[in-house]
Amino acid sequence: MQNTETLGAIARRFAISGNITGIKPLGNGLINDTLRVSTDGPEDYVLQRINTAIFKDVALLQHNIECVTAHIRRQLEAEGVRDLDRRVLRFLPCTENGRTWVEVDGEAWRLSVLIPDSYTHETVDPEHSRIAGLAFGEFQARLADLPDTLGETIPDFHNMELRARQLHEAVARDAVGRMAIPEVEALVRGMEEYEEEMCKAERLHREGLLPKRICHCDTKVNNILFDADGNVLCVIDLDTVMPSFVFSDFGDFLRTAANTVPEDSPETGKVDFRMDIFNAFASGYLESAGGFLTKVERDNLPYAACLFPYMQAVRFLTDYINGDTYYKIRYPEHNLVRTRNQWALFRSACSKVPQMQEAVSD
Repeated sequence: MQNTETLGAIARRFAISGNITGIKPLGNGLINDTLRVSTDGPEDYVLQRINTAIFKDVALLQHNIECVTAHIRRQLEAEGVRDLDRRVLRFLPCTENGRTWVEVDGEAWRLSVLIPDSYTHETVDPEHSRIAGLAFGEFQARLADLPDTLGETIPDFHNMELRARQLHEAVARDAVGRMAIPEVEALVRGMEEYEEEMCKAERLHREGLLPKRICHCDTKVNNILFDADGNVLCVIDLDTVMPSFVFSDFGDFLRTAANTVPEDSPETGKVDFRMDIFNAFASGYLESAGGFLTKVERDNLPYAACLFPYMQAVRFLTDYINGDTYYKIRYPEHNLVRTRNQWALFRSACSKVPQMQEAVSD
């Protein structure tokens, strides 16, 4: 990370107000480097170094974010909302070229206005899950009529057909000989049994039955800002906002929130899919997003809850067979443990599909 003087020079390339009085790390994000820029002016700011190893097309990334935030801002303004800068993120332009990002020594940076007196929650319980469902459902609903064309900031991010092909390729290569492990062979065969069903979304899309929407694609409860009274201010962390199936936002939240243990817990006997979390999140989500969902989208929400632990199990197992080249591991069997965990969650979710269908229909 650059020193404070260099960081201050980067921040001053944007249209900030006031003099910089301090710069310090902000949050615990795993992808981008994030810093709080304090000033003696009316606003403080958030300076971020964009991880271009993941987000390779920064111009596309910022185009998506600019379109989304401008659209939501126009809607809120039309609704008479006064505290706009607390309800939607605002990225400042560079004073040199008007872009919302700058390149410095091969690195991409952007700067947004800090929303003061705002908080995130890490708690995952029915109450916060329902709030998250409401927030992410409203986010999708507000973008349902977005006139701009957005691109995929991470191409094929949630493409199950691609993930299945990657598993097949890893099995065929068997780069480090792990297909000789009986458990790995059994997991591969088990996943192949469900592959056709789990690739249903892509088939429905090709048949014209499933539309792509503008989705957040990283629906964690800590990607929502709250005020001091616990009211939702806005959805944040917009890097993965892109065209996808609504299943991305619905299923991805439940994959982490509805698991009774962390995703890398070796205690697979304790893995269970929590229906109280599903019911709460689905209730909030359908309340805010139900107005634009098609019957196919709504009927397949239980499928989405099964799809994402299945997809993640496939990805963890693929990486294990490849020799742990993608996910960071803390010990040699880490990816295999993660695979067992997500596979157990998938099987648990599948067993509760009838209950999910009843909840969604209600």
